[in-house]
Amino acid sequence: MKVGVPTEIKTDEYRVALTPAGVRELSDHGHEIFVQSGAGLGSAIGDDQYAEQGATIVPDADTVFGESELIVKVKEPQPVEVARLEPRHTLFTYLHLAPDPELTRMLLDSGATCIAYETVEDRDGRLPLLAPMSEVAGKIATQAGAFMLEKPLGGRGMLLGGVPGVAAGKVMVIGGGVVGQNAAEIAIGMGAETYVYDKSIDRLRELEVLLNGRCSTCFASTLEIEQRLPEIDLVVGAVLVHGAKAPHVVTREQLKIMKRNAVMVDVSIDQGGCFETSRPTTHSDPTYEVDGIIHYCVANMPGAVPITSTYALTNATMPYVVKLADRGALRALADDPGFMRGLNVAAGRLTYEPVARDQGLDYTPPQEALAVVPA
Repeated sequence: MKVGVPTEIKTDEYRVALTPAGVRELSDHGHEIFVQSGAGLGSAIGDDQYAEQGATIVPDADTVFGESELIVKVKEPQPVEVARLEPRHTLFTYLHLAPDPELTRMLLDSGATCIAYETVEDRDGRLPLLAPMSEVAGKIATQAGAFMLEKPLGGRGMLLGGVPGVAAGKVMVIGGGVVGQNAAEIAIGMGAETYVYDKSIDRLRELEVLLNGRCSTCFASTLEIEQRLPEIDLVVGAVLVHGAKAPHVVTREQLKIMKRNAVMVDVSIDQGGCFETSRPTTHSDPTYEVDGIIHYCVANMPGAVPITSTYALTNATMPYVVKLADRGALRALADDPGFMRGLNVAAGRLTYEPVARDQGLDYTPPQEALAVVPA
């Protein structure tokens, strides 16, 4: 199969979807790989490193899409990229369609087969291709929040961990999944007084063990969150509903009870955001203020540390990329029910039910849509 790797063009995105190790793996399996010149530079990977492992370096994205059947990316395709998609293409990347009806419509119109990293599941129902970036994003969330608490950046002007004689700051992490666990680990490591909220008592028990009892675990009721908010300096939103829009766990009305210039970091922003006042921002312009509260809502947080993120992501995605290249999308998906959960769009039909529900569109079972995909 012919596999293409274009340069990511989303604002402040420096990751790349394939490393030289991935090129070598695909090449050893007899596949052709087309890498856009400069695609790996943001992750400190040069064209020569790809070429040494068997990739063909091509000058532009038009050539990558024109030559390839399987397109492997990191972030959701931008409009100019969607325009290059054809029914013969399989696209494998993060999509985050639930909060983006326009992208959904464009992908449906393209006729391409689109598989989302974030909805692929393993045998236990976990999200193996989302987990590595959730780990990175969770750590960045607390680091960024601590930085934004500095006065020149609009924050309250406090050191999150405090110093002898001065109390540490307080951090609320809403959501005890992979993001929340990693955000809490960094907050605890910085010396902050940390509270982790989740609706699963079993997960809270796990976190008590994993975090060695170094934070408070709390049931995430609306009242409990509201009663704690007035004393919190940094809120990390880490709520995930598989493939669907994130629920709002902090309302605009509740901002009035918070400390002035407290910081809120919304890691759920790719799925629409879990604070009512959230809107996507970029690394170049990461924050804005609403009712005296600083919001950090960067939609590709792991893109800030591409050397770490690229390798963490591709370690997880590589077996799936090889499977797609070896068997083709139809066989690869049919042979793995968890992989099939990653299919979001095929043959102009929406095949992921949570997105269809959120956007009020018709849902088509994946097997039915794949039956009409061009061979």
